[in-house]
Amino acid sequence: MRVVDSHLHLWDPTVLHYPWLAGALDARYATAELLAAPIADAAEQIAVFVQAAAVEEQALDEVRWVDSIAPATGVFGIVADARLHRPQGLGDHLDALAEFDRVVGVRHLLQGEPDGFARTDVFIAGARELADRGLTFDACVRAHQIPDVIALADAVPGLPIVLDHLGKPALGTAAESLRPAADWARDLRLLAEHPNVHVKLSGLPAEADGVIDAARMVPFLDAAAEVFGEDRLMWGSDWPVSSVDTGDAAGDRYVSGGRDAWFRTARDWAAARGLDTDRVFWSNALAFYRIH
Repeated sequence: MRVVDSHLHLWDPTVLHYPWLAGALDARYATAELLAAPIADAAEQIAVFVQAAAVEEQALDEVRWVDSIAPATGVFGIVADARLHRPQGLGDHLDALAEFDRVVGVRHLLQGEPDGFARTDVFIAGARELADRGLTFDACVRAHQIPDVIALADAVPGLPIVLDHLGKPALGTAAESLRPAADWARDLRLLAEHPNVHVKLSGLPAEADGVIDAARMVPFLDAAAEVFGEDRLMWGSDWPVSSVDTGDAAGDRYVSGGRDAWFRTARDWAAARGLDTDRVFWSNALAFYRIH
């Protein structure tokens, strides 16, 4: 089976500065660590690196570093950091990114921005510049911010947008799991009405404290498949973020094999639902990110 990991992170705190790192994530996750976390059943596996929130002034340094280790890590595409609300510097930044053939899109991390941020005129202008340059946009938001992504998709229909992590729905706890919230399911359906939007089957383990429980996650995967269909789903590991057990009594810990476990959970679900696994795990991501 061929696999594109559409949402992979890499970092090395001795190379770049990541202010948000803490606990088990405050360590190097680069070439050696990724090679020790393969997808076991994949006959071929490649990846799309998604920016890992290094400090803003190191955004280009992050791309340069990932590009340098791309052959060793199987990274075929890079989703770079870009601040779309700063028009005075955005064009120059995108020009610099264009020097790297592997850069296929950008992410302005929205989950920490105020509600409505992606609806502002200046942000929409930046998004239109992405579309004009043939780049994609990764939308990483929390569930209550999905309407902002809907508004963005309305405003810039020519911009390919992918919703990271299914919009981070609330899954509850291991002791008390939650069913998909009505608001989240409604907003996901409204978002799926926009043909320029895809969704990543990623991040659910992180929303479940790093513990993969198929029974808890399947209803959310089902909801995404129902409204987006198999042509607009893509799988991502969210490694190493989704491979950290934050519910461990002794403190968070990295779970060896977590990446492969999430792949097998999603693969078994897709097969059980009769979905075209080659599309979900391979060709959809390649087409969206225009990787040839």
